[in-house]
Amino acid sequence: MSSRHRRTGLAAAMGVFAALLPAGAVLADRITVFAAASLTNAMAEIEAGFEATTGHEVAVSLAGSSALARQIQQGAPADIFISANPGWMDALESDGLLETGTRVDLLRNSLVLIAHGPEAAPVEIGAGLDLAGLLGERRLAMALVEAVPAGIYGKAALESLGLWESVAPRVAQADNVRAALALVATGEAPYGIVYATDAVAEEDVTVIGTFPAASHPPIVYPAADLANRDVAAEAAFLDYLRGPEARAAFERQGFIVVAD
Repeated sequence: MSSRHRRTGLAAAMGVFAALLPAGAVLADRITVFAAASLTNAMAEIEAGFEATTGHEVAVSLAGSSALARQIQQGAPADIFISANPGWMDALESDGLLETGTRVDLLRNSLVLIAHGPEAAPVEIGAGLDLAGLLGERRLAMALVEAVPAGIYGKAALESLGLWESVAPRVAQADNVRAALALVATGEAPYGIVYATDAVAEEDVTVIGTFPAASHPPIVYPAADLANRDVAAEAAFLDYLRGPEARAAFERQGFIVVAD
């Protein structure tokens, strides 16, 4: 048989084989999702559910929104970005790095003061709170206050209540909100400021107060498709994020789902 006939026969056999496979197996894509660290638990559920439902593969990279946004600006091969604040998504949109029309506000969250251990006494968070006295010589764990959304919101709340200057020298800054949570969970810092959803994920901390919503900008999580390539799984994943399975996963972690 000539090499030409062999190649033709092989192509025909591969075509028959592909036709016999489930459509999902032929069309499956692999996408990379960059997501804020505060989404860790919910994204584990969503990743597994999406893969089982669609046949697509997902790789989730979790870190502070600022670090992820900068990686995207530097050309990191991500397909979807879920930020813990609109500012970093705005920056990527200004750079032309979002697929037009795909950005959606997905979630809301709240900000809490946590303490190490299960028996910490509650406090009333307001201008009259002596947070500096509560800390003494100890540390207040926060995510990076000039870069990471949880830290930015936390600093804004403390400034709004007139508490920032008195506690700023005692703040222990961590790379992301989950790292700040870990400092309190392990007892390295007795108190910390994190999202309410982070506190749900850690049994070794206690929420001792919730910051008034008016003390900081609304905590909004936007999601968008990035404009570096176009595969079917990207749109499918954004649809899944707005569907009932993802909604249930987010709500189990304490998020408020705002996307339809």
